[in-house]
Amino acid sequence: MISEFSLAFFIPLHMYYLLRKILFSFDPEKVHYFTMDSLSLLLKTAPLRRLFKALFVVNDPVLETEIFGLKFKNPVGLAAGFDKNAKYINELSYCGFGFIEVGTLTPRPQDGNPKKRLFRLKEDHGIINRMGFNNEGVEMAIEHLKKARENGVLVGGNIGKNKTTPNEDAVNDYLECFESLFAYVDYFVVNVSSPNTPNLRALQEKKPLEKLLKTLVSRNQSYNEPKPILLKIAPDLSNHQLDDIISLFSTTKIDGIIATNTTISREDLKTDTKKVENIGAGGLSGIPVQERSTAVIQYISDHSNGSIPIIGVGGIHSAQSAIEKLQAGASLVQLYTGFVYEGPAAVKRINKAIIQHRKNV
Repeated sequence: MISEFSLAFFIPLHMYYLLRKILFSFDPEKVHYFTMDSLSLLLKTAPLRRLFKALFVVNDPVLETEIFGLKFKNPVGLAAGFDKNAKYINELSYCGFGFIEVGTLTPRPQDGNPKKRLFRLKEDHGIINRMGFNNEGVEMAIEHLKKARENGVLVGGNIGKNKTTPNEDAVNDYLECFESLFAYVDYFVVNVSSPNTPNLRALQEKKPLEKLLKTLVSRNQSYNEPKPILLKIAPDLSNHQLDDIISLFSTTKIDGIIATNTTISREDLKTDTKKVENIGAGGLSGIPVQERSTAVIQYISDHSNGSIPIIGVGGIHSAQSAIEKLQAGASLVQLYTGFVYEGPAAVKRINKAIIQHRKNV
C-alpha cells in the first residue's frame, strides 16, 4: 500500500522526471522560457492553481522564519537568475517557495553574452552559465513586480551593474537599481560575485566593496522604513577574503550574506573533461558546488560567532543537502539548479524535512 506521504510525491515526481527527460533534449535557454511560459498559461485556470497549491505548497507555522526583520512563510526560496525579469513570481509561488529573488537587474536593458551560454552537465547534476546579466532593465521588472505577490511570497531584488559601466562608476548603477526598486521588493541583494561580467568580481575586494555597501546603506537609511541589504559572495574566495567580508558586515551595517554564487572551479567533475573544456568559461552551479558552498557558510558562521544572518545556496538538490546548509549556519536556503533537475516536488520535500528537523531540535 502506498502511504499518503508517498503518494503526495510519487505522482508529481515521476511525471516531472519524464517531462525532464523530454525537455533536456532541447537547448537549455530556449526550453527554460518555453517551460515558464507554459506554466504561466496553465496557471491561468483556477482548478490548476488549486492543484499546484495542493501538490507543492506547505503551510505550517513551524516553517515560519523571521530574519532581517521579515517574516518568511517558509525558509525555502528561489535564487536569482531563474526569473531575471520578475516575470514569473506568481507562477513560481505555486511551486511552494517562501520567497523568490529576481534579477540580476541592471539599470538599462542588456542582451548579455553571446549565445550559446547555458549548458547542462547531466552526469554532475550541474549547470554552467555565462549569461552575463541579460535582462530587460529595472523599469520593465517594476512593471512585472506591480502584478506579483500571490500566496504571500516575499520578493528579493538582486542588483548589478551594466557591462559597459566601468567599475569606478559601478556604485551609480547599483544605487539607481536600489532607488528604482525600493517600493517593489522586500529585500535587496548586491551581486558582485558573478563570473560572467568582466571585472565584476574585482568589486569583492575590500576597498571598492566597502564604498559600494556604505553608499547603499546610507541611502537605505534615508527612507522611513529601510529594506534589508544582503551581499552575495562567490564560493571561490580565500579565507582571508572571507575574513574581509566578515569585517565589512560590521563596518558597513549590511543585514546579511548570501553564500554562494556559482564557481569558476572545474575540479572533480564526472563529465568528460573534453566536453567541459569545449563549453568554456562560465559559472558552475549544482551538486559540484555543494560542498564548497556549505564550507563557506560554516566558516562565516564560525568566525562571526553566528552573528551574521546567512542565506545558503549552492548544490541543494535534496532535503538532506538543505538541512546541511541550515546546520552549517544558514537561516534560509535557495534553490536554482536543484529546482531545474528535481522540480517543484523538491521544494515540498525540503519544507517537510525542515518541519521534522525543527521539531527534533
